[in-house]
Amino acid sequence: MDLAPPLASDARDLETALRDLPIDRIDVAQPRLFELGLAEPYLERLRREAPVHHCRDGVFGSYWSITRHAEISAIELDTERFSSDHFNGGITIRSSATDEEFLPSFIAMDPPAHTAQRRVVAPAFAPRQVSLIADQVRAWSQEILDGLPIGETFDWADRVSMELTARTLAWLLGYPQERARDLIHWSNVMVSMPGAGVVATQEEKLRIMRECFGTFEAMWQRRLAEPGGDDLISMLAGGAETRDMSRPLFYGNIVLLIVGGNDTTRNSLSGSVVALDRYPREFARLRADPSLTRNLASEIIRWQTPLAHMRRTTTCDVEVDGQMIPAGEKVVLWYLSANRDETVFEDAGRFMLDRPNARRHLSFGTGIHRCIGARLAELQVEILWQEFLARFRTIELAGEPQRTFSTFVNGYTTVPVRISR
Repeated sequence: MDLAPPLASDARDLETALRDLPIDRIDVAQPRLFELGLAEPYLERLRREAPVHHCRDGVFGSYWSITRHAEISAIELDTERFSSDHFNGGITIRSSATDEEFLPSFIAMDPPAHTAQRRVVAPAFAPRQVSLIADQVRAWSQEILDGLPIGETFDWADRVSMELTARTLAWLLGYPQERARDLIHWSNVMVSMPGAGVVATQEEKLRIMRECFGTFEAMWQRRLAEPGGDDLISMLAGGAETRDMSRPLFYGNIVLLIVGGNDTTRNSLSGSVVALDRYPREFARLRADPSLTRNLASEIIRWQTPLAHMRRTTTCDVEVDGQMIPAGEKVVLWYLSANRDETVFEDAGRFMLDRPNARRHLSFGTGIHRCIGARLAELQVEILWQEFLARFRTIELAGEPQRTFSTFVNGYTTVPVRISR
């Protein structure tokens, strides 16, 4: 489907056209749909009419969409028939084992290799370690919020979401705090499509990625010479299963840690402002009862769904909900759709601070690939809003948020806001 530029009139026209579009012509994996905020109506129709849907000739080629919570959960638990391995194609609809920019990492591995790699970095996200960083996250949140202008328009995505995420990620990786924004820049480049606003060409993208890898190669060598640190690079350099990993695997794990540590928290923090502005009664409830911040994190991570999908590849012919998917096929698990599944979440499109089953969301995945930093991501959202409520009375959108041009990252590039004491 040839989509027009992202104008409001076009958005209305596209929603109208969707009702008449034959089901076999739907290609939901179009970055412009996500940029326009129109992916959800497409996914809702697939859930209702074709929960296991084959797109034969989409923007990213042939792929199968899985849109219901139950089937997505079952596929994630079935690592034998549905592979995450880089050499089978990886974890995103764009990824390919033959493309230079895509590198292996433990999220793009199947057992037993995945198990050994993940075990090395898991201690960094153990409850004790997360509790240690909580005080630092609170101090950063206080400093960031105290520096915001009152009554003036500013970009929440830049001043708050990116800043807190960058500081936390730098701390985890042992990267210099004064250069923490490097990590956000590299993450943006890694997930961007050339020509979509971040980088102009594939050559520019690869050049910046090599700059990132060179920086971390130098850090790796220092950690090998001076072992014993508790940051993630030290853990990888000191782990028996990881200290001799290949350069492509090391670089792939760097991509995973940077992108995974950035996008979930950053876009949840930005999405929380959008949600509270869209649902002012919920914001009033939050102001009246700040203890609701405990469930706020889970509900916003469900409602926003910072990463829209993960991908698997079938290792054999397999039947899913009555549909036979041949071996070697690209299977896209739409987390955004699972988190809107009406059979699991009542009034699923609505943001509800006290939603009793918010933690059943699939934004972190499930099974062996469940996000290793899930609790830390929740903690950043929870603490930031605790500190916000202690300082400010209102926050409102001061313009239309700009969404990310991506089928993978479901978030915002800018969120203009105004706040008052």
